[in-house]
Amino acid sequence: MERMQQLAETITRHAPATGMYATPLPRLSLFRADQPTLPIPSVYEVSLCLIAQGAKRVSIADHSLVYDAARYLVVSLDLPLTGHIITARPDEPYLCCKINLDLAVLADLIVAEGGASPSPSPARAPALAVYPSDPHMIDAACRLVGLLDQPDAAEVLAPLIEREILFRLLAGPHGSVLRHLAAADSHLHQVSRAIAHIRAGFRGPLRVRDIAAAAGMSASSLHEHFKAITRLTPLDYQKQLRLQEARRLMVAEGAGAGAAGFAVGYESPSQFSREYRRLFGAPPRQDVGRLQAEQDYLSAA
Repeated sequence: MERMQQLAETITRHAPATGMYATPLPRLSLFRADQPTLPIPSVYEVSLCLIAQGAKRVSIADHSLVYDAARYLVVSLDLPLTGHIITARPDEPYLCCKINLDLAVLADLIVAEGGASPSPSPARAPALAVYPSDPHMIDAACRLVGLLDQPDAAEVLAPLIEREILFRLLAGPHGSVLRHLAAADSHLHQVSRAIAHIRAGFRGPLRVRDIAAAAGMSASSLHEHFKAITRLTPLDYQKQLRLQEARRLMVAEGAGAGAAGFAVGYESPSQFSREYRRLFGAPPRQDVGRLQAEQDYLSAA
C-alpha cells in the first residue's frame, strides 16, 4: 500500500492537471482525471495499465472490465477500446500509468527461459484481461515512474525495469497469453499481424484476402479467430479505427463532419453519420459539441 501511495504521489507531480502526459521514457504515459469522464473510444496498444488511484471501465463490443488500484489491466493486441473513468474527484483524482510492452524484449525473455510453452486456445487467451495487483509489479512500476525524477539515470535503468516488468508478466497469470502472442504460428500472433495490416490501410477498402495473406491464414480462419480473440470482425475493427480518426479530426483539427468522413474513407455522409452515432451515441456535430463543452469545463475548473 505504501508503494502504491508513492506511485500516486509521483504521478501527481508529473501530471498536475487532467489529461494524458507523454514522458521522456518512450513507452511510459501518465493519465489524470479530476472527475468521471464520458466513455471515450481509442486504440490501446499492447500495454500494461496500472491505476494508482480511482477506477476505470474499458469495453470492446459486449465485453467490459473494471480495473483500479487493486487490479491491473493487460492489453495483448492493439484494440479499439472504449474507456470510461468511473471513480475520480478533485481531492482524489484518477491516476494511472500505462507502459507499452516491448515485444522484442518479450521474445528475448522467452528465448532466454527456453522458448514458449504450448499455446493456449483463443478461448483461454484473452487479448484484454484484468488481474489482482502484484506487489512486485507495483514496486517495479513505482521505480520506473520514479525515474522521471532521475533523468540522468533513466536512460540506463528504464530498460532494465521494463524488462523486469515483462518478466513479472510472463511469470504471472497472463504469461501464457504473452507466450501465445510471441509464438509465430499461434492464432494470437497471426491476428496481431492482421491488425497491423488493417491499421496501416484503414482508410482504404477492406480486402479480406489481403488481410488473410498478411496474417498467414485462410479467409475463413481469419474471420473465426479474429472474432474469437478481439470480439470484433475485421470490418468492425476497421470501422472503429475510421470513426475514431474522424472524431479526432473534428475535435483536434476543426474538420467538418463531411470532410472528416471523407478523409477516413467514407463515401456516403449518411452512412458515416449513422455508424458514428452507433459508436459514439450521438451524431457527429452533437458529439463533438459535447466533447468540446466538457474540455472547456475542465479547462476552467
